[in-house]
Amino acid sequence: MRAGVRDTDRLSSELLRRLRRARDIYEGIYLVPYRTTIHREYLRQRDLLFVLGFSDLLGVPNPLQFYTLELLPEVLEQFHEWHLRMGMDEAPEGGFRCC
Repeated sequence: MRAGVRDTDRLSSELLRRLRRARDIYEGIYLVPYRTTIHREYLRQRDLLFVLGFSDLLGVPNPLQFYTLELLPEVLEQFHEWHLRMGMDEAPEGGFRCC
């Protein structure tokens, strides 16, 4: 009975290993060529989120302020990186300082 359990464990681990290899091959063929495009789109959408969340600091009235206000604690740590990437050497004048 013990030998049957070991064979089953060995076969399942072999199957998992082959499935991982197949996934790696699939990612290499289909996803790698588009990885930069996917990352660029991710950054574009993230920048839009930051503009919506911090538009008051930039001097633009925010009609969605009530909804974006609860997101601020989550994105506040990434604000410095964002405003440098947007070309602002210093943080916009407003409610807080990050530089």
